[in-house]
Amino acid sequence: MRVVVVGAGPAGLMLAGELRLGGAEVVVLEKLPEPTGESRGLNLTARTMEVFDQRGILPLFGNLKTTPGGHFGGLPVDFAVLDGAHHGAYGVTQARTEAVLAQWAGSLGADIRRGQEVVWLTETDEHVEIETGSGKLRADYVVGCDGGRSLVRTLAGIGFEGREATRELLLADVEGCALEPRMIGRSVPLGMVIVGPISAGVDRVILCERGAPPRRRTGPPSFAEFAETWHRLTGEDISHGRPQWISAFGDPAKLATTYRKGRILIAGDAAHVHLPAGGQGLNVSVQDAVNLGWKLAAQVSGWAPAGLLDTYHAERHPVGERLLVNSAAQGTVLMGDDTIQPVRDVLTELIAHDEVTRHLAGMVTGLDLRYDVGPGEHPLLGKRLPRVDLDGAPNTTELLHPARGLLLDLSDDAELRRAASPWADRVDIVTASAENLPPKTEALLVRPDGHVAWAGEEDLTAALRRWFGEPR
Repeated sequence: MRVVVVGAGPAGLMLAGELRLGGAEVVVLEKLPEPTGESRGLNLTARTMEVFDQRGILPLFGNLKTTPGGHFGGLPVDFAVLDGAHHGAYGVTQARTEAVLAQWAGSLGADIRRGQEVVWLTETDEHVEIETGSGKLRADYVVGCDGGRSLVRTLAGIGFEGREATRELLLADVEGCALEPRMIGRSVPLGMVIVGPISAGVDRVILCERGAPPRRRTGPPSFAEFAETWHRLTGEDISHGRPQWISAFGDPAKLATTYRKGRILIAGDAAHVHLPAGGQGLNVSVQDAVNLGWKLAAQVSGWAPAGLLDTYHAERHPVGERLLVNSAAQGTVLMGDDTIQPVRDVLTELIAHDEVTRHLAGMVTGLDLRYDVGPGEHPLLGKRLPRVDLDGAPNTTELLHPARGLLLDLSDDAELRRAASPWADRVDIVTASAENLPPKTEALLVRPDGHVAWAGEEDLTAALRRWFGEPR
């Protein structure tokens, strides 16, 4: 077995599909016998929409409700300032996202095994042995996508540092109440409330009562407790409502000390837990998987250059750090008491400036991310390549569907194509022209995750070797 992924949430299923596109054999082990069907995460950010589009997954979702709007800590932010980006989607339940990703990964040949709980791991220099309640498996690599209480992370001895939760929030999907929407959160004298419709007659309701400490619960809150808290915060009675799902969660801020330890890696909530401000958790988890998938597939397929797998931690750990900072900041702005009001007022003034709006929108969506990929000053180097319409070829989104490297020859340079031809088994070479790229962009080398790795400012073969190994 080449790779075992533990956990069939969004990160694990996305990773399984990415590994299959890269030619790696993969088994997904999920302890639950069936999907929970719980709504959980509800939003897909612009970058996740773009990633799904780059893999041809978006049509599997059917019609999505999208919006150019967003927020930072409950303060409205116009994400339309991000030119050329997808709009984010709302009301997409995590259950739906998982069903789509399971369908996609399964169609690519991923072996998804439910009712298989991992109880132990043993790593050697040559493999990892995984013990479940029903037997043992041996894999070249194991990836823990098993949530914030990750057993894989614990058994690997990977540290998980930060602070514990300081607040408790209550969440319920409630039908039969027809509540006034409060989509991005509203401060009330005793706390904060969020209300958003998720289907006909069903509202997602989130409550935070100021001063309520986190509790050690053995089960979800009762609806009576939820309705009483709502009444204290709003003065409204929802006791006649019918809950579909109730949960309690906190605002911890913890990050794994490393995303890789030998043959064991972690992704998604196993690597970072935080206040789910703006639904970033699911989205960053999917993006972790897209960064890791092609690199791990290259490793097990035998063509990865030295150090390629280590770039997963180098690139994604700083993303996790930034995620914890921005989600904690949003929690303070959204749920802080009246002493925070001057901060809200100043932020509101700043958000009126396009540069500030662009910065906050890029941070929350992940669209402003720039990796250190090598020398050069090109404005696209290290950044994700947005959809570009090409003359003489499919658009760049369609060209990334197979999750291979991509060399875009935009100046019909036969010498450039000859230099790249030894890598044709893992890099597609496409000659085309485009108008909506930065000036003097004559060629681009794009990684399978959609980030530009070379833009003509160093020797192409050096960049190919750095990211795609030695030619066969």
